Amino acid sequence: MANMRLGTTLRNNIAYLISTLIDAGGGAGTIQIRNGTQPASAQDAATGVLLATLTFAGPSHFSTGNGIETFAAITEDSAADASGTATWARILNGAGGTVFDCDVNTSGATINLNTTAIVIGGPVRITAFTVTVPAG
Repeated sequence: MANMRLGTTLRNNIAYLISTLIDAGGGAGTIQIRNGTQPASAQDAATGVLLATLTFAGPSHFSTGNGIETFAAITEDSAADASGTATWARILNGAGGTVFDCDVNTSGATINLNTTAIVIGGPVRITAFTVTVPAG
């Protein structure tokens, strides 16, 4: 079995690369909040109902340290597209290409929302969004 441990500099560079990829494509990156089961791969077609779309600030990067990328303010979706329970998110770059998928909850997830009970026409806010590259 392979064994690999990442140094802090590499972890920080990988974390920062994520925000660089989100900012690619000429426009602001977006976050699609969805319900249902997250696909097995970010290359698979999105599943579930699109509940809301939030937009990254440009640039999306706020800070990187210890392999943790913290994102700048993200514009809320003031009117959700559909009602449902948010379970996962797809992160897209400025050209609409998939960067990654992640979990969603009210705490302890990659993306934390003010509520996972999304109501059509209601606001959707992210309270915290950080990506951690493990040291190994």
